[in-house]
Amino acid sequence: MQALTPNEMLKVLKVASSSKRNHAMILCAFRFGMRASEVCGLRLSDIDVKDGAITIRRLKGSRTSVFALANVQGQPLLSVARVLNAWLEERKTWLDASDFVFVSQKGGKLDRSAFFRMFQSVATEAGMPPEKRHPHCCKHSLGFAMVSANRSLTTVQNALGHRSVASTGIYAQPSREQVDRAIQATMLELF
Repeated sequence: MQALTPNEMLKVLKVASSSKRNHAMILCAFRFGMRASEVCGLRLSDIDVKDGAITIRRLKGSRTSVFALANVQGQPLLSVARVLNAWLEERKTWLDASDFVFVSQKGGKLDRSAFFRMFQSVATEAGMPPEKRHPHCCKHSLGFAMVSANRSLTTVQNALGHRSVASTGIYAQPSREQVDRAIQATMLELF
């Protein structure tokens, strides 16, 4: 399971920021732990700009989630309210009558394979290795980042829309390096 580190995620978002649509898509995938199909299926009616909320209609039996559209102080690349609003303003100039938030240049809903190609191109330009050039890495990145920040598994579960905490448990598995550091710290404490 591949995930981007926080620094890698920022590099990808920086490259993506040359396009308001691409930046908003990748940021939504990361910030809300969305699958590519969920990003592409997001509808204008799922976004409540007035109340600053977004409804994520999860796939694969996961729960529907409602999140606040918030900005991150000092991190414009992560400020989802600002980034999404900028895209929605630009989207109006595309004159696309469909109800989808992310539309293709030809009109209508953007296909998930087009999102995959766009993400792959952005991740390549950002210098990511081939195994980290898939949009699903964004969802995994959120899960691992939350666990690294010592968020409870139930909080991570809700952030990712998992029905079962067992699905979320994969993010709590320590890496070999973490286990090695813990053993080393224990040895220093004991002896």
